[in-house]
Amino acid sequence: MRTQVAVIGAGPAGLLLSFLLHEAGIDCVVLEARDREYVRQRVRAGVCEQPTVELLTSLGLGERLAAEGMPHEGLSLRFDRADHRIALTELTGKAITVYGQQEIVKDLIDAHEARGYPISFEISDVQLSDVDTDRPRVAYRDSGGNAQVIECDAVAGCDGFHGVSRPSISDNLTVFEREYPFAWLGVLARTPPSHHELIYTHHERGFALHSMRTPEITRLYLQVDPHDNLANWSDDRIWAELTARLEVEGDFALREGPILDKGITPMRSFVAEPLRHGRLFLAGDAAHIVPPTGAKGMNLAIADVRVLARALEALLRGDESLAAAYSDTCLRRVWRAEHFSWFMTTMLHTDPHADGFARQLQLSQLRYTTSSRAAATSLAENYVGLPFA
Repeated sequence: MRTQVAVIGAGPAGLLLSFLLHEAGIDCVVLEARDREYVRQRVRAGVCEQPTVELLTSLGLGERLAAEGMPHEGLSLRFDRADHRIALTELTGKAITVYGQQEIVKDLIDAHEARGYPISFEISDVQLSDVDTDRPRVAYRDSGGNAQVIECDAVAGCDGFHGVSRPSISDNLTVFEREYPFAWLGVLARTPPSHHELIYTHHERGFALHSMRTPEITRLYLQVDPHDNLANWSDDRIWAELTARLEVEGDFALREGPILDKGITPMRSFVAEPLRHGRLFLAGDAAHIVPPTGAKGMNLAIADVRVLARALEALLRGDESLAAAYSDTCLRRVWRAEHFSWFMTTMLHTDPHADGFARQLQLSQLRYTTSSRAAATSLAENYVGLPFA
C-alpha cells in the first residue's frame, strides 16, 4: 500500500492531523488498534482552551461544540474553607469551553466518514522501519488478521504514551520525567453539576476537583495514593470524601447521583526530545505527558498537529525548513504547559512527604494568587491557552 503520510493513532491528535492533511490535498491513512465504538466512547479530558475552540470552529468542526459545549468565564480555587474565583474572561478576554475529548473524537470520525477519509480500526502488531530514509514503512495486521505494509513519505506517531512510535526510536531520545506521590480517583456521575464553574480544592485531606461533561453529567476527582485500589472506594465513601473536601462556609451543597464510571490515574510529567527522528514525527501523548491539573493534555496534542500539518505539507513540496523546526517549535509550548501543570499540581495537592514548612508555602501561594491581580492574570492566561505559535 502506498500513501503520503501514515498516521498511527485515532485520538484527537491523529484524527485532526489526518483531517488537516486531507483538506490540504495530502493522502494519508489513520491506523488505530482499538475498535471504532471504543474510540468514540473512551472518556478523557474535557476542557478546551480558546485557541483549540477557535481552530476547530475555523475548520468547520465546531457545530456541535458551539451547541453543546459549556463556555466558562471563570474557575474557583477553594481553600481555607472559602471560595476564591479567578475571573478568566475579565482578566484575559478569553474563556475555556467544557466539551469532552470523546465528543471531539466523534466529530472528527464523523467528518472523516462523511468525506471518505480512511481510518483502519482494530489493527495489531504494528512495526515501523526505515524511518531514517525518505520511504518509511509501517507493517501491521488488519482487523481480519491479514499482514499489511504501508510505504509512505512520513509517519506521524499519535498513538499515545503506551504506543509503538516512541519506543521504536527510544535510543535517539532524551527523556525528562517526574512521577508524583499521588494519583486521581476520577468518577463520572449522573447528576447535574453542583456549581456553574470548575472548582479546584486544596484541602488537608487532599486535592479535589469538581468539573462537568454536560448539564446532566458531573466529573469529579479525588487525590488518592497511587497504589490505592478501586475496591477500597465504595460509592458512599467517594461521596463522603468529596463532600468533606469541597465544603466551604456559605451556601454550597454537593449534588450526588449514580456513579457511572470510576478509575485511578497516576500522575506524571514526561517529555521525550526531540519530537522528530528522520521521517517519524511524534505528537501529543506519544511525546509528552502533563499532570491533568492544568487541563493541557488534549490542547497540547492539538497544538502539536497544527504545527505538524503545515510542516508535512511543506516537506512533501520539497521544503524541509518547517519539518526541521517542528520539534523546537512545539517544545516551547510543551515546556510552558509542563511548568504550568507542575505549578497547579504542587500548589493544590497535599504531598504526603511534605513538612509543615512546605504546606505553609502552598497556602501562601494560593493566597497570593487569589489576592494579586497580576498573579491571577498569569494563572488565567495560561489556563485559557496561550496563542498558537
